[in-house]
Amino acid sequence: MKIYIYKGGLSLVAKSGVGSAIRHQEKMLRAAKVTVTDVWKEADIVQINTVLPDSPLMARRARRQGKKVVYYGHSTMEDFKNSFIGSNLAAPLFKKWIRHCYRQGDVVITPTEYSRKLLMKYDLHREIYALTNGVDTDFFHKTEQAGGRFRIFFHLPVDKKVVISAGHLIHRKGIEDFLEMAKRMPDIIFLWFGGGNNALIPPEIKKAVAEKPENVIFAGFQPSRILRDAYCGADAFAFFSYEETEGIVVLEALSCEIPVIVRDIPVYEGWLTDGEQVRKASDPDSYERAVRDILYEESREKVRCRIRAGRALAEEHSMQATGEKLYQIEQKLL
Repeated sequence: MKIYIYKGGLSLVAKSGVGSAIRHQEKMLRAAKVTVTDVWKEADIVQINTVLPDSPLMARRARRQGKKVVYYGHSTMEDFKNSFIGSNLAAPLFKKWIRHCYRQGDVVITPTEYSRKLLMKYDLHREIYALTNGVDTDFFHKTEQAGGRFRIFFHLPVDKKVVISAGHLIHRKGIEDFLEMAKRMPDIIFLWFGGGNNALIPPEIKKAVAEKPENVIFAGFQPSRILRDAYCGADAFAFFSYEETEGIVVLEALSCEIPVIVRDIPVYEGWLTDGEQVRKASDPDSYERAVRDILYEESREKVRCRIRAGRALAEEHSMQATGEKLYQIEQKLL
């Protein structure tokens, strides 16, 4: 069995979770000893991850040539909303388009049980599997050296508490809540990784970012090694997103053994438990309480216990473990 991972449009999604997922798939398949080929004609199965105009065309081409197609359902109408100017108006049309795309696959794979249930309502008439995007636990692991590099790179005082977050500068990712937390806790440095297309960012987001508190740093898009060092050197990772199909950065943070706070939303039900691997929050008050608990109130042993459970969960989502599950799904197609 040889797998071809279609990378058309990769440059357009390279800085997104979809870009990370594409890179992960090659790693996980190789970790599971599955042959990944760059030669189209050699492939038995083609994996497609994007919903760009060329993607369904390539899926149809593959099926005409007798190849099987695995279409990854990374996007939903639900996580398309509140993303950029006009996204809510365009959401119903986007749903029709991604339904058309996903129907070109022989099977559809989506990262979580939550996103699988959403896609089940899209009338795809395809088998839909829930399979994590995985995390590279060998790369994302905690070291003191990495944490030290983070502090030096961003010129952060060693005695200052630092809370980090990541995502595009859009409402769905909770950027306004991040800024509110910074205003409430001026004694803590808040650092945000990620950016966005300035032309598509709503004016209210631009205004909020421009008027950021003094204790906020916008780091922009950074290489994975810089983000890894940040996970290792910061005091907490707070993820404010309102809607996700998984959230790869959450798995990365857990893998690097940093205390993690996520929003209490359906995507995390069944695999992230409040108080076990993470703290969950639902509004600015509960986010502030969770941050203060982690940094100042909870016993170190209680925090370490969650960190250990988080790392164990990340290992369940490792490249090899996920690659073996992907191999089992793809074997059924042949």
